[in-house]
Amino acid sequence: MGFLKNGVTAHRGNLAQLLENAMSAFIGTVSIEVDWIEADIRETADGKLVVIHDDNTKRLATHNLSIKNVTYAELKAIDITHQFRYTNQLTTEQCPKLSIPLLSDVINLMKSQGLTKTQHFTRLSIHPKVDCIDQTIQLIENMNAAIWVGFNDSNWENLQRIRAWNSEIPVFWDRPADNDINNDIETAKKLGIKNIIIQQTGITPSKVKSVHNAELEIGAWTVNNPSTMEKLLKLGIDRIYTDCPINLLVIKNQDATIK
Repeated sequence: MGFLKNGVTAHRGNLAQLLENAMSAFIGTVSIEVDWIEADIRETADGKLVVIHDDNTKRLATHNLSIKNVTYAELKAIDITHQFRYTNQLTTEQCPKLSIPLLSDVINLMKSQGLTKTQHFTRLSIHPKVDCIDQTIQLIENMNAAIWVGFNDSNWENLQRIRAWNSEIPVFWDRPADNDINNDIETAKKLGIKNIIIQQTGITPSKVKSVHNAELEIGAWTVNNPSTMEKLLKLGIDRIYTDCPINLLVIKNQDATIK
């Protein structure tokens, strides 16, 4: 089994075009063949792992529910497309009601690629927004899904627990713009982390060179401006997190054609 490797991580699915962290976004993003999709996860009051960025539903829906204080049944009952539909002036026919997906639903989507594709596949990069690493690991094991997932996080304790569980799982270490690149490289190598992802304004030629000299990969988050994408690619950035994965794929394909 092979996986795509094009350095494009779709942030929360395909945020620029589709409702963030929704099943429709994940389905649509798999179809354009990015190599990773980033998904934020939280835990409900009854221990269900759900895919949502915020700690409540206020920004997405008409009802403001706190994720940690409600059951999944309560959460599933609300329509998370309300604000997206209003912002984009869509009807319910154009944008049907959707509920917050379970992490297991999204993992099953990743695994289903093997039934429809014959060559290379997209994987899911899980970003825990609360302390739910142990529950996430158990779910991955129960679903026999380790080859389909990775993690991105800035929480060092989380990364240590992930690496202690499975040293082969891809890990993307999120870092701020003002990071100390030499310390980060040393720390990453100690834990076997191969990908350092830096907030885009902190990317410099010297950081790119240092990371590559250490035989690691460097990425940038979250980049939506096409000219900035091109600039970072010319600097040698290996991975870009973006709300606009189609734009990034077009740029990378054009560069490949020119070369």
